[in-house]
Amino acid sequence: MAKKKKRSAALTERELHERRRYGFFWYDWLWRIIRPLLVFLASFVIVCGAIYTGYRQIDAMFFAPVDAKDTSVVEFEIASGSSLSTVARNLEEAGLVHNHSVFKYMADLMGMGQKIQSGDYELSRSMSATEILDQLISGDGKPLTMRITIIPGWTVEDIAEYLVEQRVFKTQEEFLSACRSGESYSGYYFIEEMMRTADAGERLYALEGYLSPNTYEIYTSSSADTIIKRLLSQTEAAYSLSYDERAQELGMTMDDVFTLASMIEKEAKKVDFARVSAIFHNRLKAGMTLGSDVTIKYVSGSEKMVLSGSDLEVNSPYNTYQRKGLPVGPICNPSMDAVIAALYPDEQYLAQKYLYFCSKDPDSGELYFSKTLKEHEAAVAMYRPLWEEYDRSRGLSQ
Repeated sequence: MAKKKKRSAALTERELHERRRYGFFWYDWLWRIIRPLLVFLASFVIVCGAIYTGYRQIDAMFFAPVDAKDTSVVEFEIASGSSLSTVARNLEEAGLVHNHSVFKYMADLMGMGQKIQSGDYELSRSMSATEILDQLISGDGKPLTMRITIIPGWTVEDIAEYLVEQRVFKTQEEFLSACRSGESYSGYYFIEEMMRTADAGERLYALEGYLSPNTYEIYTSSSADTIIKRLLSQTEAAYSLSYDERAQELGMTMDDVFTLASMIEKEAKKVDFARVSAIFHNRLKAGMTLGSDVTIKYVSGSEKMVLSGSDLEVNSPYNTYQRKGLPVGPICNPSMDAVIAALYPDEQYLAQKYLYFCSKDPDSGELYFSKTLKEHEAAVAMYRPLWEEYDRSRGLSQ
């Protein structure tokens, strides 16, 4: 029995030796499987770590915020038609991105270069390059187009102020400067004719009268030049050949018509346009001064109903109390209704030779018409207290 046990033990030891020799332990084959996986995983982790470290360095150098702590607003403008290269260079100059070339390539690779929108943006140095790109693609929150409405009777300065209020422009100066000289718009025949007149240089604004009142749809990025041309083109389209022929019948130029129309626009409501036109035509025919308060107000900026003696004595080519005939040029931008009234005055008032009018009610704009100076002076005496009260109620009294 003892020998059998020893043999069994010896066999067992031999078997163990054989198993060790030929790798027959169960964990040997498992290790052979796991070992290459562990080597791969270790290598993968090392490679990923290296890539991540490199990415962090590249991100910090090119894509991360220029200054993560600086949240102050940086005003950034993209003009209409700006190229991606220009935008990227301006971003770098504004201190918003690290490198303009990298930003350009990033936008190109992402297919976003052509999607950047013009506009005014509020960015900060705490924004990453991708956040800035997303903002430029989303736009500045303003619509690409907008509607503007130019009201009949507005002056060039009124229009400029309105366009600034509507945030079309930041300042009025570019628009006013272009309207003041008018030199860039001689391509319009009526502007060219006006510029050839002897007293063209005496006008406050060469383009006054020709910026057609209407409602327009414009791009929010439109320049002053673009808008002016749009308004002038509307005037050119609205003033038909038949109007020009009628003006010639009256012995008037287009500039005369628009000058008279601007006075009619300021003096009356639409219902009285033709009657006021008839009175001005009658006074012109009689060789009288037109004696229009609105031409004085255009020069002085006064809003009073009752003008003082010094107001009426202002030395200006727009003073129709001192100067016979039409003023040197239009005093506002009239509606086509006023233009038509200038061309077609009320026949009855023409025939009956009405020469005067005055305000009956400053609030409603109703007018009182007279044929003689005596009738007119009586009407003025009657309604003058209303005019004075109107000025007092608005803090405009002398």
